[in-house]
Amino acid sequence: MIELWTDGACKGNPGPGGWGAILLMPNQAPVELSGYDAATTNNRMELTAVIEGLKQLPDRSGMVTVHTDSQLVVKGMTEWIAGWQRKQWRKSDGEPVLNAELWRALLAESQRLGQVRWQWVRGHSGVPLNERADQLAVAAIERRGGMQSTTNLSTKVSTIPPTSVQAPLPGQQPIQSELVLSSNAGSSELEL
Repeated sequence: MIELWTDGACKGNPGPGGWGAILLMPNQAPVELSGYDAATTNNRMELTAVIEGLKQLPDRSGMVTVHTDSQLVVKGMTEWIAGWQRKQWRKSDGEPVLNAELWRALLAESQRLGQVRWQWVRGHSGVPLNERADQLAVAAIERRGGMQSTTNLSTKVSTIPPTSVQAPLPGQQPIQSELVLSSNAGSSELEL
């Protein structure tokens, strides 16, 4: 089984934002991903974290469990998306679905992979990999925005929650990557 742990962050909403993702695959070192957008919202960063994490996987990779502290992402993918599609990407009140292009991208990645399970976790509650994803998201903002760090990013995740994914092999360090997104500051999507 493959696990993806994700989080998004925003300094101001809208404002500069970051996302973080940790990909755990059997017998491989964890892959840490992060990215930045100069003008965005927290919801966009939550969605982007999952999309970018899933993009790293080959087609039909097997069961993927996405762990996120975003109820919007979990409910969107498990309860609302089928209705949005039936209604031409409109909500029950007839208004357009916010961030529809991201929801479409997330749906496409989920369909490409075939088996995706959505797991909500309480944010900022000490769940090690959720905390690490948050650190990656905040660090992406701080690196690009010139802000002072409020988090000790030298602290690595020391315990991995119970999972069917094996821990990294001895001596393996997380592989890290960063992506900077182009901003759509004038978009109505920022009105969240």
